[in-house]
Amino acid sequence: MKCKEILCKSALHKINSPYLPFHWDLNIYRGCRHGCKYCYALYSHKYLQEYQCNSYFQDIVVKTNIVEQLERQLQKASWKQEAINIGGVTDSYQPIENHYQLMPEILKLLIKYKTPCIISTKSDLILRDYDLIMRLAQVADVNIASTITCADEKLQKIIEPGASSTDRRLEVLKAFAVEPIVTGMHIMPIIPYLTDNKENLAWLYAAAKRMGVSYVLPGLLNLKGPTRVYFFDFIRQDFPKIYPQLFGLYQNKEQWQEYRKSIYSMVRELDAKGEMRYTGRKMLQRKAKKAEVCYEQTSLF
Repeated sequence: MKCKEILCKSALHKINSPYLPFHWDLNIYRGCRHGCKYCYALYSHKYLQEYQCNSYFQDIVVKTNIVEQLERQLQKASWKQEAINIGGVTDSYQPIENHYQLMPEILKLLIKYKTPCIISTKSDLILRDYDLIMRLAQVADVNIASTITCADEKLQKIIEPGASSTDRRLEVLKAFAVEPIVTGMHIMPIIPYLTDNKENLAWLYAAAKRMGVSYVLPGLLNLKGPTRVYFFDFIRQDFPKIYPQLFGLYQNKEQWQEYRKSIYSMVRELDAKGEMRYTGRKMLQRKAKKAEVCYEQTSLF
């Protein structure tokens, strides 16, 4: 693994989208060692010379001054204590965080400036910062989410080789499922013909209920840019039997729309049976306040 330290000009990235419950994004790192085969963020390494998809998983860039830059922004009189999404492009609790330990300092600043946040991760390393996150939850809204795609541990290790196991991610959700923290299971992406079967999705919804999760957010596989090529190469090599059908699905818009309808119909049925409080385009906020959200990855063509 290669590691490059850089100085960033700002810690927060402004996001102008009416469909998201946040307008600020913070990413400590570029690149991610989790190595997820469906990763939508491969595009973010295009600036590197001799760019290849694998470089996103091997060449990690660290913004070593991000704590100082974040405080510069949070201490401004113009800062309105808006929610910050942490890790929208790369996981802030990936293995390299064990060395740099930047997240505790980030959390201390959020506590100091009473700033709400959404943290999404596939790593149980977040449990290291449990006490800090609980302190933050006493002064600002906190949403902890974990992406969990499948019940089969063997399959999970193939498609997400560097991430924590499904069981460990469930333990993360269970640990944070206490008031006033909001917890979410992100079942995304749902991979056609691989993780889209009813047994798998039903198991995930049932697990979410057991862990006391506040909401479940499903999303279909989005294939754009370098992710499309990388993912299809992976399927061709590791799951050749489903490759023709899966590739064909993403070439036919009409077929895709029918597939999409069938999956979300199944999801709505499972959600109703699981009696989850909110799902799809809604998420729970502190003290059961609702806020609209659109995380669904459905724009493919």
